[in-house]
Amino acid sequence: MTQTRTGGPGEGALRVPGRTVRAAGAVVPRAAAPAGAAPVAARLRASAATEPGRLRVIGAVLALLVVAFGAVTAWQVAERRAAAGNVLDHSAPLSASAAEIYRSLADADATVAGGFLVGGEEPADVRTRYDQDISRAANLITQAAASSAGSQEARTQIAALNSQLPTYTGLVADAQADNRQGLPLGGAYLRYADQQMRKQGGLLDAADRLYRAENARLGADYSDAKALPYAAWALGVVALAALVWAQRRHFRRTNRVFNRGLLAATGACAVVLLWLVVGHTVARGDLDDSYGHGAKSAQVLNNARIAVLQARGDENLTLVARGSGDAYEQTFRAGMDRLAGTDPHGTGGELAQALALADKPAGRAPVESAAAAVRQWRERHTAERAADDGGDYTTAVAQVIGGKDSKGDQVAQTTGQSFQTVDTQLGRAVDQELAEFRSAAGNGRDALAVLPYGAGLLAAFAAGAAMVGIGRRLAEYR
Repeated sequence: MTQTRTGGPGEGALRVPGRTVRAAGAVVPRAAAPAGAAPVAARLRASAATEPGRLRVIGAVLALLVVAFGAVTAWQVAERRAAAGNVLDHSAPLSASAAEIYRSLADADATVAGGFLVGGEEPADVRTRYDQDISRAANLITQAAASSAGSQEARTQIAALNSQLPTYTGLVADAQADNRQGLPLGGAYLRYADQQMRKQGGLLDAADRLYRAENARLGADYSDAKALPYAAWALGVVALAALVWAQRRHFRRTNRVFNRGLLAATGACAVVLLWLVVGHTVARGDLDDSYGHGAKSAQVLNNARIAVLQARGDENLTLVARGSGDAYEQTFRAGMDRLAGTDPHGTGGELAQALALADKPAGRAPVESAAAAVRQWRERHTAERAADDGGDYTTAVAQVIGGKDSKGDQVAQTTGQSFQTVDTQLGRAVDQELAEFRSAAGNGRDALAVLPYGAGLLAAFAAGAAMVGIGRRLAEYR
C-alpha cells in the first residue's frame, strides 16, 4: 500500500488512499463519490419527465393491458368451452346412464313379477327380458364405476349396487325355482326380493341416489359453462378506454386526428370484446335451450318411465300376493297420481310437465300418446280390480297379462298392452329430447370454439399496433 506523509514535519500524519490516518491513530472515513450516472430510479424519473419518456411508459402500459385482455379472454372462454364439452360428452351421458340403471332394475322387478302370474315355467320372452334388464344394469354400473372416480357419492352408491345386485338375483332365482314346482313359497321369496329392490338403502334407492349425484354434476358443469366472464369484460373495457385516452392525448398534443397504430389496436380490441359478448351470449342461449328443452325434459320423462315401471310391478305384485296386496295397490295408485295427476282426464303430474317442456311436435306427440294410454290403463285396471275383489282371480290375471278369463273367453284388452304402449312412447320421447339436447349443447360448445385463438391473435396484433403507433410519435423526437 502506498503511503503519503502530509502536514509539517512535526504532524506525523499519513495519507492512505480512501482514508486519513492521524498521528493519534484515529481513522476518519471519507465518503466515496457516486460512480457513473445517476441511480436507475432517478434516471427513470428524469426520463418520465420528458415527452419521449412519457410516450414509452404509455406504450408499455397499453401493450400490457391489451395482452392481459387477450390472455384472460382466451383463458376464461377456454374454461367455459371445456365445461360445455363436459356437459355434452361426460356429465349428461352419465346422468342418462344412471337413469337407465334405475329403469333397467325397475323393469326387471316388474317383469319377473309378471312372469309369476303365468304360473309354473315363466314364458321365454319374460325370462329373456329379465335377463337383458339385469345384464344391462350390471354393464352400466361397471361403466359408471369407471367414469365416476371424482365423486365420492357416486362411488358409494355404485358400491351399494354392486353388492346388492347378486343378492337380489339370487332371491329371484329361488323364487322362480319354487314357482316352477308350484310351491307358494315362491311368492314369498319374490315379495322379499321386491323389498330388497325397493327398501331404503336398497337397489332402487342406490340407483336414485346415483342419478341425483350425476344430475348434480351435470348442473355444476352447466353453471361453469354459462358463468359470465367478468374479468375479461372488465379488462376489455379498461383496455379500450386506455387506447381512446391515448388517442385523445395524441390529438390534443399534435392536432392530428388519427394515429394508425393506435386506431388499429383500438379496432382489434373492440372486435375481441364484441366477439366475446356475442359469442358467450349465443353459447349461453344454446346451453339454456339444451337444458330447458333437452336435459330437463329427459329428466322428467325418465322419472315418468320409472313411475310407469313401478306401477306395473305393483299391479303384478298385488295379484301375486293373493288377497294380501293392498299395500301394492295403494302404491300403484300413488304412482299413477304422480304420473298423470289426480285429474281424471290425466292432464296433471309428470306427463303434464313433460308436455310443457316439449317445444316441438316430434317431442309432444309421443307424450300425448303416453297420456292417452295411461288413461286407458287406469280404466282397464279398475275393471281388473273389480274382478279380483269379486273373487274372479283368473279373469283378473287375464286382464293384466292376457289369456282366457274364467269363462274361457280370450281377453283382448289388457293392462299389459297399455303399459307397453306407455313405456314405448315415453322411450321415443326421451330419444327425441336427448337428440335436441345434443344439438343445442353442441351448438353452445361450438360457439366458443374459435374465440380463444382469435382473442389471442387479435390481442397480439393490437399490442404490436399500439407499440408501432407510439413508435411513430417517438420517431418525431429523433
